[in-house]
Amino acid sequence: MAKVGILMGSQSDWEVMQNAARQLKEFGIEYEAKVISAHRAPDLLVQYIKDAEARGVECFIAGAGAAAHLAGVVASKTTLPVLGVPMPSKYLQGMDSLLSTVQMPKGIPVATFAIGEAGAANAGLFAVSMLAANDIRLADALRAFRKKQADAIAATVLPAI
Repeated sequence: MAKVGILMGSQSDWEVMQNAARQLKEFGIEYEAKVISAHRAPDLLVQYIKDAEARGVECFIAGAGAAAHLAGVVASKTTLPVLGVPMPSKYLQGMDSLLSTVQMPKGIPVATFAIGEAGAANAGLFAVSMLAANDIRLADALRAFRKKQADAIAATVLPAI
């Protein structure tokens, strides 16, 4: 059974990161959601990554704001895919988070998504896509999800003026 580790720098990030969890849940993918700050608890983070791999976690979704080093630290400690979600921030509206997440040094990749809820949801869907490469059930479910979206757009009728 596929499993994803969802990490966030603080409890307040859950409001955004639960969008990733919802996508995983919709596809029947197990996840672990944890608050572990890369700055305030680095040893705990390293131990969690090691333990998560042993428990069968196949990728990580990491959301953090401001300096937003969480995804990068996770990526530096594992060879599993890391998906970064920048959190909206009070003063710079998440641009600080985005730049901190996307500007990884060569050799330590982090797939970075949009700031906030859309980014978290898309990180969840991207994890589904990665896991679907080796799981026909997930691949079929993902195709059905995409068809449902397309059908909804095709059925859209605008009101007359």
